[in-house]
Amino acid sequence: MKTIERIEATESLAKYSEHTEDLPIVITDHGQPVAALMSIPNTDLETVSLSTNPQFLSLISRSRTRQEKEGGLTAEEMRRRLSATPPENDAAE
Repeated sequence: MKTIERIEATESLAKYSEHTEDLPIVITDHGQPVAALMSIPNTDLETVSLSTNPQFLSLISRSRTRQEKEGGLTAEEMRRRLSATPPENDAAE
């Protein structure tokens, strides 16, 4: 990780982003981190947007809490159910 004091961070954002593949760059103000610039490989804009959206994060948190309290299907069980052949519908014949 590389740290740069905010007052010394005079290069363009584009210039700093050229160096984020190896290490994140953390901008500090009087030694306290205030921002970070880092590479985010294998992602897309939707993932980045959702991962910082307070409403989405709240929804995920509520879902996890409900899962812990009430139980539910495992990912493996859901895959099994989705790949199962639907029953034949006699009424359609």
